Amino acid sequence: MRVKKSPYLFAYSAWDIIPVLAGCLHFLFFAWMISSFHSLALWQKCVVGLIYAFSISWNVNSVSHNFIHNAYFKSALLNRLFSLMESVTMGFSQTMYDYVHRQHHIGNNDRKGADGETIDWISIYRHGAHGQAEHPLKYSLLSYFRDDPKRIYGLIKKHSQALAYFAVFEVVVVTLMIVGFLLWDWLFGLFFVFFYYLGHSLTAMNGYYEHAGANPDLPIAWGVSCYNKLYNWLWLNNGYHAEHHYRPKHHWTQMHALHTEIAEKQKQAGVKVIPWPHPIGFMMEWMKEQ
Repeated sequence: MRVKKSPYLFAYSAWDIIPVLAGCLHFLFFAWMISSFHSLALWQKCVVGLIYAFSISWNVNSVSHNFIHNAYFKSALLNRLFSLMESVTMGFSQTMYDYVHRQHHIGNNDRKGADGETIDWISIYRHGAHGQAEHPLKYSLLSYFRDDPKRIYGLIKKHSQALAYFAVFEVVVVTLMIVGFLLWDWLFGLFFVFFYYLGHSLTAMNGYYEHAGANPDLPIAWGVSCYNKLYNWLWLNNGYHAEHHYRPKHHWTQMHALHTEIAEKQKQAGVKVIPWPHPIGFMMEWMKEQ
């Protein structure tokens, strides 16, 4: 896909209208879910909740992920507003996600060092035993509780005090929103918290299979890729994950071209490729056991 440079609204490419509109539609779905909750039957509530949970994982790994690597707008104000909208839609600070993800790329899913720690705060080896990756289910279900807001805030503050304050603002807005849900209707509040947590667990599982079987010691093989066309169309080329870790600032529209450029080097390095999209990577494990 050829990049269409935009001299006006977008910082990098006119193609970024796609993730921007996708993010806005996700926010509208979230708003509809709130407003329609009382008119839905129980089974409909469950279906909508599951869609919301899955959509969190989708957004984090497509719209939001590409945004934190290459901010969509030239305007700093528009970027902050989009970040706030994403924070409200998914229930966590996008600015904090940005800095956790920066640390992820510094460590690149590293193994534990001599001090028993990993540079990457979300490395699948961080809580594993005997140098092995943690079990995917444990990693997925516990990752949400392992974030350290104080530590993240400190990292952001080193770069920008104003941005650190904005991160706190996003956290406050989200916290007040959740408290507001519980005060407005405790049933909806519990509904939201459950599917919100499930969404973040699915996000962690997606991240697990983006790195399970990758080589933390070889830059070109830091990630695991999936070249399923439908997956990459819907997830904005997130399937090119080995390529992404090799060149993190590469724009999402150029990932296939990058893959073509380095395909032979990847083959020689033994880059892991899976046929299943990362969100259902657990199916590979299930099939191996059959």
